[in-house]
Amino acid sequence: MKTSLLALGLLAALPFAASAAENLSYNFVEGDYVRTPTEGRDADGWGLKASYAVAPNFHVFGDYSKQNADDNDNVFESSNSDFQQWGVGVGYNHEIATSTDFVARVAYRKLDLDTPNISFDGYSVEAGLRNAFGEHFEVYALAGYEDFSKKRGIDIGDNFYGRLGAQVKLNQNWGINGDIRMDGDGNKEWSVGPRFSW
Repeated sequence: MKTSLLALGLLAALPFAASAAENLSYNFVEGDYVRTPTEGRDADGWGLKASYAVAPNFHVFGDYSKQNADDNDNVFESSNSDFQQWGVGVGYNHEIATSTDFVARVAYRKLDLDTPNISFDGYSVEAGLRNAFGEHFEVYALAGYEDFSKKRGIDIGDNFYGRLGAQVKLNQNWGINGDIRMDGDGNKEWSVGPRFSW
C-alpha cells in the first residue's frame, strides 16, 4: 500500500518536475567581470548573480556589481569614482518547447553613486526566451524596461533595453556565462564569468 501511494505521488509530481525546459536550470551562482564602456566614461569591476527555483515555474534571483568609473566628461564630478548596482526579484518560467522556456521577471533595483553620494531606487521588468542547444550550450534573449526615481533634483530617467546572453556548459555543474545589455540610448554593459548550476 505504501509503495503504491509513493508511486502515485511520484507520477503526480512528474508534470510539475518537467515545468522547466530540458537542460535549463534556475538554480545557480555566478561570479563576473563587468564592464560598462560609454562615451566619456569607462567603467569596469566585478559582479555576482544568483537564482533559486522556489517552485517548478517560479524562481527568485539577485545580482550585485561594483565598478570603478574613469570619468572624462564630469559625469560623476570626479576623475575616478565607484558605483554599485544591485537588484532582487522574482521570475516566472514556462516551457513552450522541449528545450525552450518563456521567462518573465520583475525586480527592485538600486543604484548607488559614490560621487556625488546619492542612491536611486527603481524597478525593472523583462521578458523573453531561454533556449538550450543540447547539454552544453544555451542562449537567452530578453527585452526589458527600467525606471529610477528622481533624487535630490537628479533624474536618471527610464530606459527600454535588450539583453542577450549565452552559456557554454563545461559539465553538469560548471559553465561560462556571457551577457550583454544595451539600452535605447546605445549604452552597453557586458559581463562574463563562471557559473555553478545544480
